[in-house]
Amino acid sequence: MVETITPRFPRPLSAPGADIGKAVHFGADKPLKLDSGHVLSPFTVAYMTYGALNAAKSNVVLICHALTGDQFVAGQHPVTGRPGWWETMVGPGKPIDTDRFFVISANVLGGCMGTTGPAETDPATGKPYGLSFPLVTVKDMVRAQAMLLDALGIEKVLCVTGGSMGGMQALQWVASYPDRVVTAAPIATAARHSAQNIAFHEVGRQAIMADPDWKAGAYQLEGTQPNKGLSVARMAAHITYLSEAALQRKFGRNLQERESISFGFGPDFQIESYLHHQGMTFVDRFDANAYLYITRAMDYFDLAADYDGVLGEAFRNCKTRFCIVSFTSDWLFPTSENKRIAHALNAVAADVSFVEIESDRGHDAFLLDEPELFAVMRGFLNAAAAQQGVA
Repeated sequence: MVETITPRFPRPLSAPGADIGKAVHFGADKPLKLDSGHVLSPFTVAYMTYGALNAAKSNVVLICHALTGDQFVAGQHPVTGRPGWWETMVGPGKPIDTDRFFVISANVLGGCMGTTGPAETDPATGKPYGLSFPLVTVKDMVRAQAMLLDALGIEKVLCVTGGSMGGMQALQWVASYPDRVVTAAPIATAARHSAQNIAFHEVGRQAIMADPDWKAGAYQLEGTQPNKGLSVARMAAHITYLSEAALQRKFGRNLQERESISFGFGPDFQIESYLHHQGMTFVDRFDANAYLYITRAMDYFDLAADYDGVLGEAFRNCKTRFCIVSFTSDWLFPTSENKRIAHALNAVAADVSFVEIESDRGHDAFLLDEPELFAVMRGFLNAAAAQQGVA
């Protein structure tokens, strides 16, 4: 059943009761079996669409979001009031042109913008799931998205794309449903989460769980919020999204609204104030338990593990055409990890192109105004559309 939904967050929002788009509710007759062995039923997938579906249903572009993203890739976000997270890429006349393509983006399973996750109500108890919600994987997220497309009557997508965890989902889509994906454009991603990235995620999780207001994950029932822990988790993660060059160019050692150092522990430097701002604004739009669950899903991601450790076997005999994109200054998902994907595809004679874009903006470059990325995506999608006869 397709319905319009409102978010059930555990904290006041800047726009309470905001309409956050559409959703499909899957009842007991359509359970979702998870990699953990648990069965999730019932559950809901929240999503947004942009553009119009053509008569042949051949112009679908599925966009998968990163860790802290959601279904609002373009337009004004109903909760934050800010532009969608990929506003630079998606819209009329933009590289992912909504005058030509029908864009679908879904909030991931375990998320906190309408799709079932730990902040939602467990129908068996009438209380928030909290830590009773089962652990999910990237493959589980993709299974839920496939069920969404089934419910919408869409058999195949022209392209699946996304950056970071969105790129992981794009890779998993081809591995799980090769006949449903014409092209894939994973950006700034990896086929497995590295030890370094798992370490950064663990720091963030421990910051949340060390907050006394976390209440062992039951903070909604206790009427508290682990805002301090979640804010610190966001601050630590945000550093990994940037590059040293970008930080130096934007902040350097500039002081924040003062002439000299304070000899105290307040935010003397602009970079400190910037990180505090990132942390404070994040807690208004994200659920702490959802952060735990989604980071864990990324940690568990290792696509080759299902194929005896041979990554290429995940794509053997697939007809999907790939475009792999990385950025020179991305140290979170470096070029070497993206090349590993390209090499694995080459090993099984898959159709793949690889582009490394010169940028000093770090991992977040895929979200920013990067003309070369725009040109690559526009060209890749136009070629796919021409091959499939999409006007």
